[in-house]
Amino acid sequence: MLGYLAPIKTYAETRCGLGMITQMNVRGLLFDPYNNAYIVILRDERNVDMLPIWVGKSEASAISFALEHISPPRPMTHDLMKAILDNADAKVLSAEITDLKDNTYFAKIHLWHGDSEYTVDSRPSDAIALALRADAPIFTKEEVLRKQNSEELERWLENLKPEDFGKFET
Repeated sequence: MLGYLAPIKTYAETRCGLGMITQMNVRGLLFDPYNNAYIVILRDERNVDMLPIWVGKSEASAISFALEHISPPRPMTHDLMKAILDNADAKVLSAEITDLKDNTYFAKIHLWHGDSEYTVDSRPSDAIALALRADAPIFTKEEVLRKQNSEELERWLENLKPEDFGKFET
């Protein structure tokens, strides 16, 4: 647990002591017609590493609303979560993709409240949607980047056509 509220840069450096992590950015959201699912594309700041995470339609919608800064007439779940945290004077420090097991990604949301850090288990899509709303960084453990099967990903990407990409590609 951190004993003080550290700036995000210091926070990232502190987390590195617990295992190497890489800061990622949402670089695209596209539709996978072969699996009838959406893919959130995370890339590191150097554009060297890429992490595709398959998500459902509602999760993709929540992420795309945050990417486009769209406020729905009534709060969506992630807007509600952010409002609850704000009203409780809690801060989202980061989202972290922590593991990949049996083709399923795992994540944690790191929160700061009072003088303590709290870690909450999460689906990656929820962690990403909340981090985007809170302007918090998204990290991925280096181990997760190594675990993903890049050969399979490259074969899949070779079969994509330009029309397969959604309007959020960057």
